[in-house]
Amino acid sequence: MEFVILTCYCIALFFIFLFSIGQLHLTWHYRRAWRKANQNSDTASAAAETEPTDWPKVCVQLPIFNEKYVVERLIDCMAVLDYPADKLEIQVLDDSSDETVEITAARVEEWKSKGVNIAHVRRPERKGFKAGALEYGMHLSDAEYIAIFDADFLPEPGFLKKTIPHFVDEGIGVVQTRWGHINRDYSMLTRLQAFGLDAHFTIEQTGRSNAGSFINFNGTAGVWRKQTILDAGGWSADTLTEDLDLSYRAQLKGWKFRFLEDVISPAELPVIMPAIKSQQYRWNKGAAETARKNLGKVLKSEIGFGNKVHAILHLLNSSVFLALLFAALLSIPMLFVKYYHPELQWVFNLGSIFLFGFFSIGYFYWVSSRKTMPGFSLGRYIRTFPTFLTMSMGLSLHNALAVSEGLLGFKSPFIRTPKFNITNSKDSWKGNVYIRPQISIMTLLEGLLALYFIAGLVAGFMLGDYGLMFFHVMLALGFLVVFYHSVKPVRHG
Repeated sequence: MEFVILTCYCIALFFIFLFSIGQLHLTWHYRRAWRKANQNSDTASAAAETEPTDWPKVCVQLPIFNEKYVVERLIDCMAVLDYPADKLEIQVLDDSSDETVEITAARVEEWKSKGVNIAHVRRPERKGFKAGALEYGMHLSDAEYIAIFDADFLPEPGFLKKTIPHFVDEGIGVVQTRWGHINRDYSMLTRLQAFGLDAHFTIEQTGRSNAGSFINFNGTAGVWRKQTILDAGGWSADTLTEDLDLSYRAQLKGWKFRFLEDVISPAELPVIMPAIKSQQYRWNKGAAETARKNLGKVLKSEIGFGNKVHAILHLLNSSVFLALLFAALLSIPMLFVKYYHPELQWVFNLGSIFLFGFFSIGYFYWVSSRKTMPGFSLGRYIRTFPTFLTMSMGLSLHNALAVSEGLLGFKSPFIRTPKFNITNSKDSWKGNVYIRPQISIMTLLEGLLALYFIAGLVAGFMLGDYGLMFFHVMLALGFLVVFYHSVKPVRHG
């Protein structure tokens, strides 16, 4: 039994180590890209400002499903995009089954009466969820380019004029922009989400791009060349992350993606834990499903070795939650193995890998925060990073289950993340009809894990082994905080 525990623990730590090395390498590439951009800023600015003499036709797709709280502001935002009116088409791809249908129809008619080329598209059946809606709408349009926005996004009027010129390179299949956050400072939960997302939309996307590796369309706030979608086989609903799946199929076909870090598309962050969990579940399970579907194709592809390694780590990114959960659960039995088998001390020294990973990830987020965190300071970072890491640990059970289902091929429906129309501290989610708070078995297990790691702290004191104290404190606090915020909406809903 000791051998099994040791082996599984070491494998989990080694995977975390590889993940940390990958993130550190991306940070190096990001800093390299940043220095290169500063050296060539004048040339890059001139190129970005070059507008085509004849703007191509663009179709803006807005896939929605029961979004009565935000659909009007979404349509209003798209209707005032600064683009030649005769070259702009807007599709509201409405699969709703509630009063959103009537609200949308009224708003669409209002803008149509003002001369905006906007259509309210209703499919015969909601087949294929978001992917199905995008595929259906694409075949109704003759536009050369397709921009996509989820219901919670509010891009600037100049979005299209900042992105379309980058397609001057015929090999570019997608232009993706960085997400902004209109309610970043609403609560601790929104600040931590922004902290994590900002790292993806700086270090990861720019770092992979600079390395020449595959990046991904993020499902929204980007523009596709229609031919790229067709060439890659179209939208598919066989994973929960249709965006990541199509991204890999397109890049394996040879299409290039361009990420614009300095073009920001503001959006609303989920404000309660059940909504965050819904989003995290879809992202992590979908990423695992996409890995299951495309990992073999990547391994067989003719892309360079370095890019292949980055692609593998990218596809397996969400699997770090499995490794984290295993390492966490086994860390307490390891205390007893270490106590009764002092001759295995060399094995426990491998725990230093976790410290290396901690500092590597810390540097990864440090670089990101310096670029994106409003009012950045060392003190604010020191407060935010450990809190973010603690919350991530608390979500490891939930996310690890999602990853396991994805890797094992267990299918589940596309669950939308409810939108709130919350932008400041005076707004409230209470009364939102899409929120049905309940205490699930998962929530109860998270509460039990908080107690489990408190027991680990007690065991450490009793055995006189303080090496994992910091780890167990973070785990106990993480699961306790996630449990509390999961139960809180039930109490106040």
